[in-house]
Amino acid sequence: MAGEMTILGSAVLALLLAGYLAQQYLPPPTPRVIGVDLGTTFCSVGVFLPGTGNVEVIPNEAGQRSIPSLVSFTDSDIYIGHEAADFADANPQNTIYDAKRFIGKLFTPEELMLESSRYPFKVICDNGEAEFLISTNETYPVSPEYIGSLLLLKLKKMAEMRLGIPVSKAVISVPAEFDEQQRQATVKAANLAGLDILRVINEPTAAAMAYGLHKVDVFNVLVVDLGGGTLDVSLLNKQGGMFLTRAMAGNNKLGGQDFNQRLLQYLLERIHTRHGSVPATKEDLHRLRQAVEWTKLNLTFCNTSLINVSLSLTDVQKQEESSSKEHATQSILFKEEVSREVFENLNEDLFQKILVPIEQVLKEGHLDKSEVDEIVLVGGSTRIPRIRQVIRHFFGKDPNTSVDPDLAVVIGVSVQAGIMAGSWPLQVSALEIPNRHLRKTNFN
Repeated sequence: MAGEMTILGSAVLALLLAGYLAQQYLPPPTPRVIGVDLGTTFCSVGVFLPGTGNVEVIPNEAGQRSIPSLVSFTDSDIYIGHEAADFADANPQNTIYDAKRFIGKLFTPEELMLESSRYPFKVICDNGEAEFLISTNETYPVSPEYIGSLLLLKLKKMAEMRLGIPVSKAVISVPAEFDEQQRQATVKAANLAGLDILRVINEPTAAAMAYGLHKVDVFNVLVVDLGGGTLDVSLLNKQGGMFLTRAMAGNNKLGGQDFNQRLLQYLLERIHTRHGSVPATKEDLHRLRQAVEWTKLNLTFCNTSLINVSLSLTDVQKQEESSSKEHATQSILFKEEVSREVFENLNEDLFQKILVPIEQVLKEGHLDKSEVDEIVLVGGSTRIPRIRQVIRHFFGKDPNTSVDPDLAVVIGVSVQAGIMAGSWPLQVSALEIPNRHLRKTNFN
């Protein structure tokens, strides 16, 4: 028996030595398992780089490391990501977004009618499942899984272009509240894109891994995920390398789009007050929305931001008096300086709403806020200084902001992809303890 143990120990030592030598003297192998974050508003793909232990989030041709979760159907082609975003105002009835809200879910006709009323495209019910009705040269339905597959195929091609090899295996993230049917629908979307999913990981767990919390001694982790359209708060309990989701709450109608809408409405009122007019075309409104988005981003780093956009305005009174639209429009160069204070005042009530699900998960998790070891921020909207101030004031300490919040989930998923691929240096894997009875509390 002692001899067998000696042989076994020698074999393990030889294996570790071989791995060490390979890591030191051989070029690192090309990653073959990708990590995918199929987000509601944006999605990304990354790889764990063997040998360095770093994650590379793969950019598209324009250098952008995330793409909008949009798909636009036209008479001649299908556009995905940033290209689809250009059609959002000109072709709203055939530009699909928020497909993740519908994937794998069952609705009553009344529920689906209420949910679909928020969108410019048509949502129909097929035996309780949502489908999107496309009207181009012909009219036909597409499923949320199909929309997801187009986005995943785009991410797959981005990875293949960067790595120079075909990619067929992936780890993918899903919201912690997704049930088994929603998870399987997400896997089906990946399969349609030619991806074999090795593991499905919860987004809060992925975010915790991005911050390296699977390797350090923490116990209670609060993940605040605020993106373009949804707020998700999760309380994780960690023991060793295992994560248990103790409580979830959120608001599926609160995010960066809502902050933009407040600023857009403010600017429309300024335009009307100054010129007695409103933007004349969808293209004008699209340009103004783009200016709003850039202003929001600029105010994250600066105290003021200048909006400078050309618009064609419709004079409502002249349009009523004249049958010719040509005589009822005017072209202007709209300039407006927006301060961070104005932006914060416009959205202060929305910022305060972020605390409602935070308080709820602490209550459901039977935890005092002083017992939270780490507060992790995920999603681009958590960059907004006032939001960080609100969270800091509530907890009496700074949230962890060491990772790009836009990329936290994809980084964590890519770490897990590296683990699944057996890449060096070996990482501590995060294990999730399923909690079948846990339900997310939603505040709207």
